[in-house]
Amino acid sequence: MSEKLHIVYFGAHIGDAEITCGHVLAKYVKAGHKATIVEVTPGEKGHPTLPPEQYEIQKRNEAAESARLWGCDLRFMPFKDGETYVTEESKLMFADMIRELKPDIVITHWKGSFHKDHINTHYNVVEGIFYAAVPGIKRALPAHGIKQLYFADNWEDALDFEPNVYVDITDVYDLWKEGIEKHALFRGEVSSFRYNEYYSGLAQVRGAIAGVDKAAAFMLPRFSTHRTFDFFPVHETMLIY
Repeated sequence: MSEKLHIVYFGAHIGDAEITCGHVLAKYVKAGHKATIVEVTPGEKGHPTLPPEQYEIQKRNEAAESARLWGCDLRFMPFKDGETYVTEESKLMFADMIRELKPDIVITHWKGSFHKDHINTHYNVVEGIFYAAVPGIKRALPAHGIKQLYFADNWEDALDFEPNVYVDITDVYDLWKEGIEKHALFRGEVSSFRYNEYYSGLAQVRGAIAGVDKAAAFMLPRFSTHRTFDFFPVHETMLIY
């Protein structure tokens, strides 16, 4: 792939992008592309014992460590855990971020989730992509249209999630594991959900379907047949309606 791309993941909480897509982001960086993780909220209210202020500091440090290892840029939006809402103001904030970062590929949550921040991030990103691409919507920065949107394979967003794009992550799997181990959530210190076992096993399951050792699965906004790629296919600039 000769064209240099910028891939941006909007994660509702610190850890969402890293756990579900850190391997793919690392793969892009390794191949000479640019990857940015946008943390919509810190996810600071999810620790069973630590106060939110203290846990936020810990999570920001975890995000910085894994991003540094993978070579990803890191950005933070001003929303708080559990307080991501779908408003015209928030949509325009996402649009402004897209215009600033100028991504070719955007990844975010599928809407079929039991977590309100995930659902609302989905709609803010989808609407933000549209707003960012419309020249008639005047903001501080000029319009920017992305080339492709994908939804990530997240256990919390599994309702009606139908993966139809697979990326081979075999060569970056160990690097992903090294980075994600920097997150207490993945190490099993925060939640009773077994993130390590689930996502490590999921990479093997998706790999079995894709015909490779380990893979990550994604869902296109519109139906597509099952395909396996080394990298995401890039189409002409498009608007997401």
